[in-house]
Amino acid sequence: MAEQTITELKQLRAQRIKEMRELLEISSQEGRPMSAEETEKYDRIEADVDSFTATVDRREKQNKTETAINDIVSEARVSSKAMTRSERAGSEEYRNAFNKYMRYGSNSLVGEEARTLTEGTDSEGGYLTETELSRVLVETIADANIMRQLSTVVSTTSDRNISVVDTVGAAEWVAESGVTTPVDTVFSQVSLGAYKAASLILVSEELLQDSVFNLTQFIGSIFGRRIGELEEEAMIKGSGSGQPTGAVNGASSGHQLATINTLTSGDLLDFQYSLKRQYRRNGSFIFNDATIKDIRKLQDANDAYIWQPSIRDGEPDRLLGNPIYSSYDMAVPSDDPSSKCGLFGDFRQSYYIADRGGTSFQRLNELYAVSAGAVGFRSYRRVDAKVVLPEAMKLLINAAS
Repeated sequence: MAEQTITELKQLRAQRIKEMRELLEISSQEGRPMSAEETEKYDRIEADVDSFTATVDRREKQNKTETAINDIVSEARVSSKAMTRSERAGSEEYRNAFNKYMRYGSNSLVGEEARTLTEGTDSEGGYLTETELSRVLVETIADANIMRQLSTVVSTTSDRNISVVDTVGAAEWVAESGVTTPVDTVFSQVSLGAYKAASLILVSEELLQDSVFNLTQFIGSIFGRRIGELEEEAMIKGSGSGQPTGAVNGASSGHQLATINTLTSGDLLDFQYSLKRQYRRNGSFIFNDATIKDIRKLQDANDAYIWQPSIRDGEPDRLLGNPIYSSYDMAVPSDDPSSKCGLFGDFRQSYYIADRGGTSFQRLNELYAVSAGAVGFRSYRRVDAKVVLPEAMKLLINAAS
């Protein structure tokens, strides 16, 4: 039997969600809670829905990674003349030298190989990652960090100042031949610096000697997942001290729940409309998975479910017509009084991520050789992020009591 496509899996999930809703509607129409048998059936179907969701997420991530690798295979060779540091890291010569360095260390490089790799040396003695490893890292980091998928990402070589409009001014009615009052547009500057995100893994000496083992894919996916998850945590709720400033610490207040720990369809509608129209049409929601699970059960005044599952490959689920995404770093309404438990905004306009250079890489030959029979690999990159336009992103806040 042929493997089911992502679209087919989403359609099966939608059918199971329909069955869940039918169970809820039967008990609701009869004015009673679900029976033990109905509850058991509902939980069983919900487990199927969660399984379909996990499979779809896994397949979509796999497709992204495969696309990135295929792009690498098909890309043209880069000329070695007049290349930037990043371009050198993309050349075939650099790639071959870097891969040899990963498996056997710098002592294995001779002549032109050593000179080629030295061109990618950074200030800390690490090497700029070669193209294939870099792309696996970037794809995995983006996959593990929902903020990178939704926000504006820029590359910088120094601190970056983003001009933000504080006051637009207004038009006015004037009489024929009347005088128009000048009104200035007021700008401010938001500065994006750089914080270092780093991780270290150990790879056994035996595994390094295994030529069949795809070291690049392994290293890239491990580092990418770790750094991506670290970034998402900071970009959702980071303090801005030693790490990026999280969206919940820069967004403006949108709506506060009427009842503590209780989310209603009315709350979500008020939350959606707390954002100005020009941002709302391109807005996306971010909630914790546990919150989304509760949202799936909510209906509007016409008994229509306000959350709708995606049934097509590449399309997100929707809440009140806008895309909805999950982050485990968002608080849930039951966490604390007045906790910030939801985001809604036009992230492209409101949140900027600044990458300072590429990802660097070090091979630690001796440090773990005796104690673990392994070689250490360290990866690090510099990044900052913050809300640059607070009015384009709103917070859902738990009731105070």
